[in-house]
Amino acid sequence: MAASERRKGVRVVFEKGIEVSIMAIDGTWRRDCIMQDVTETGARLRDSIEGLKLKEFFLLLSSTGLTYRRCELAWVNGEEIGAKSVTAQIEKKKRTGRSHNNNLEV
Repeated sequence: MAASERRKGVRVVFEKGIEVSIMAIDGTWRRDCIMQDVTETGARLRDSIEGLKLKEFFLLLSSTGLTYRRCELAWVNGEEIGAKSVTAQIEKKKRTGRSHNNNLEV
């Protein structure tokens, strides 16, 4: 299955890529990489993950780390990495939960 077929949202492609970083959840390592495209639910990154035990990580979208997404590894194809946004899933669950709470009787 091609990477474009796995995406569920609208994809934004960056012609030259955007410099971003990936960082371990516990902060023990940080590595620069290139974000090639992004959707609401994930991103396609270009980087070698050789030697990393990469399951869950932060995708840092700003140099200061103030804009980030918590992600999990979706797929690997050579030096391309598919990052699935865990943050988007959590936000979606929160929105869904709020709509159900509005219908409760007190």
